[in-house]
Amino acid sequence: MPEISRFFGIRVEMFYDEHLPPHFHARYEGERAAFTLDGTLMEGEMTGQAYRLVREWAAIHPAELNENWNLAEQHLPLKRIPPLS
Repeated sequence: MPEISRFFGIRVEMFYDEHLPPHFHARYEGERAAFTLDGTLMEGEMTGQAYRLVREWAAIHPAELNENWNLAEQHLPLKRIPPLS
């Protein structure tokens, strides 16, 4: 499970051989959730500030997330995406 970013204790990952729609996973203090590339919660649970930060991060990096999804589909190395600062 390649980590593509980490910020404020939130770990963002994107997996190979995943199902559609294109998405990424985020973990924070025991919470786990999957988000579509536009930052919409798809499954799992992420609450409060962590949820808002993941959505903000996704809104800033749509092109990079899309590029990583395409790389994952081809089983190529994923690129790190800058964290929120």
